[in-house]
Amino acid sequence: MVGMMQMMCATRENIAEYIEKEFGDRAEFMFRDSPDTGVFRHGGNKKWYAVLMKVGYAKLGLGKEGAADIINLKCDPVLAFQLVDGIRIFPAYHMNKVHWISVLLDGSEEYAEACSLVSLSHRLTSTASVLQKKKADTPERVR
Repeated sequence: MVGMMQMMCATRENIAEYIEKEFGDRAEFMFRDSPDTGVFRHGGNKKWYAVLMKVGYAKLGLGKEGAADIINLKCDPVLAFQLVDGIRIFPAYHMNKVHWISVLLDGSEEYAEACSLVSLSHRLTSTASVLQKKKADTPERVR
């Protein structure tokens, strides 16, 4: 029976619910010219960690008509290189393509995988993560 169960697909709605339940954050709709674009950011440092938006398939390099929901997420550059497949995960739309990815939310990506990537993005943009990175990049003699 388990093998016959269909995996839950990531959608704009269930990812937004996951973020609210897991991190207590709600999307902020701050762009008048793009009212469907929702930004999730940390309460303390105000850093963005997820951006939900609607993008034309053509802008993602797909030969389809219409548009789909995506979520932009911060990602480790090495992992991003491994994940980007041009089918369900892309170099980030309208963001730094080395440090951010876009995940298609049209039924292409599994919910659990998308949630895992959201959690990674949240960790990478947290204050503690940023401070640890800066400390690791600072030579011993300067500390």
